[in-house]
Amino acid sequence: MHEKQDITYGSIRTTDELGRLVRANRKQQHLTLERLSGLGKLSTRFLSEFERGKETAEIGKVLKTISTLGLEVVIQPRNWKTPASNVAITPK
Repeated sequence: MHEKQDITYGSIRTTDELGRLVRANRKQQHLTLERLSGLGKLSTRFLSEFERGKETAEIGKVLKTISTLGLEVVIQPRNWKTPASNVAITPK
């Protein structure tokens, strides 16, 4: 049996960080690249490159991937803190 891994959500500064976060979230949902590809109508090649931090990934496809996983992008000023910022979420 696989252990559930905590994912820390918060500030993203690089494409590598974003890709790793998306990959961890996909795996936590037990989705393969192929399944996510079908759900979001995105190619597995794109998803694989995005998860590896490709800097030239198309923004529309990036946002579609994030939305398909049930995530959202929040833009805020640096150093702006909310009670929910930078909190590790442990799925039940």
